[in-house]
Amino acid sequence: MERILIIEDELNIAELERDYLELNHYEADIAATGQEGLERLKQSSYRLVLLDLMLPDMDGYEICRQIREISEIPIIMVTAKNEEIDMIRGLGRGADDYIAKPFNPNQLIARVKAHIARFDRLVSRGQNKEEDMRIRGLHIQPVTRKVFVNSQEKVLTAKEFDLLLFMASSPNQVFSKEHLLEQVWGFDFYGDVTTVTVHIRRLREKIEKDPSDPDYIETVWGVGYRFKR
Repeated sequence: MERILIIEDELNIAELERDYLELNHYEADIAATGQEGLERLKQSSYRLVLLDLMLPDMDGYEICRQIREISEIPIIMVTAKNEEIDMIRGLGRGADDYIAKPFNPNQLIARVKAHIARFDRLVSRGQNKEEDMRIRGLHIQPVTRKVFVNSQEKVLTAKEFDLLLFMASSPNQVFSKEHLLEQVWGFDFYGDVTTVTVHIRRLREKIEKDPSDPDYIETVWGVGYRFKR
């Protein structure tokens, strides 16, 4: 049975999430602090993390950053904060998704299933696609999941790398934001494509010499984006 880690200090919410997960045939462990959550991740194997943003010992952004230092498993932030800036900060620290309280339990479970399935597909794709990609100073290594620009390594989050690899694997093809959301995140995000815009912007900041005049990821106005070969 697949195991999920819940990092949440409000016991009633944590138990509610656990009940929903167990009804859908997942095992779930609860950590009431960020430190306990990090220790559990180091000691046990989990398929996904449900992470509260506000915890007693450290905030969810810092926990997310530390998780990304040791693992690329999906992270869904579950929080009472519902401002776009909070979502942008979470995605920037490496979170895969963001769901606001109070949440629809069916929506939560759908996202959990979608992220786990998508992660498995991306791992399989990475194992099957071992050849490095070199495009005008950009060097992508699918096996090590590293990216270099003019021989300098650029540190990407898991989703930033997945997005870059997906687009670079189909150069010059135009992708809508909705299509990128479906292919890279594995679900339609209930119509919210802001996460794609955020990831594209952060990717440009990391790999482009001039993000306002990109060499690699081009905006096709009114349609979406394409990776220029």
